Amino acid sequence: MAKLFLVPTPIGNLDDMTFRAVSVLKEVDTILAEDTRNSGKLLKHFGINTHMHSHHMHNEHKTVEGIVQQIKNGKTYALISDAGTPAISDPGFLLTRACVEAGIEVDCLPGATAFVPALVNSGFPNDKFVFEGFLPVKKGRQTRLKLLADETRTIIFYESPHKLIKTLSHFVEFFGEDRPVSVSREITKLHEETIRGTATEVLEHYTQKPPKGEIVIVVGGKK
Repeated sequence: MAKLFLVPTPIGNLDDMTFRAVSVLKEVDTILAEDTRNSGKLLKHFGINTHMHSHHMHNEHKTVEGIVQQIKNGKTYALISDAGTPAISDPGFLLTRACVEAGIEVDCLPGATAFVPALVNSGFPNDKFVFEGFLPVKKGRQTRLKLLADETRTIIFYESPHKLIKTLSHFVEFFGEDRPVSVSREITKLHEETIRGTATEVLEHYTQKPPKGEIVIVVGGKK
């Protein structure tokens, strides 16, 4: 029986691709990619010619069973997302769970993920933290924020640039004006930056300077 590899890919800087990741992607039978067009550029850069199949949030429910059967038949697969570690706010959980339940070996390589450098760079306590990923878009959003308002551990969120102002406004409303916030943007990329301050201060900053790119928000716990 073969196995499933979960392979992190760079979140921006291609130099963050590991030698082992390149080696695995060259050796497996098939690469499952969130976006084959996007991943095709990455594979071409590293001279990887392995065949790719599309595996994303819209089709993963339908494809998991067939992939598991292929691995049982001796095929080795690698799963990659558009950026970072698969299954972290990206497709991958369903396939990983199905492989584990089927007794298939799963090997997750260490590598790039956005929330770790954002957490460490925030300066907030990181011995204990909560990773929330993306907040609900509509239903359940306020309920979730009310629940998190009393969280004493550092909290990590992912957010898109066009929703950042709304989210920071909600932090002011539910967590308080003075709650410490750190926003890391475009991590590892040319225009990388981290803005720190109170929820109000960070909101004012991005109200005046609309953000672009990938965003990680780190919020200090309640004291």
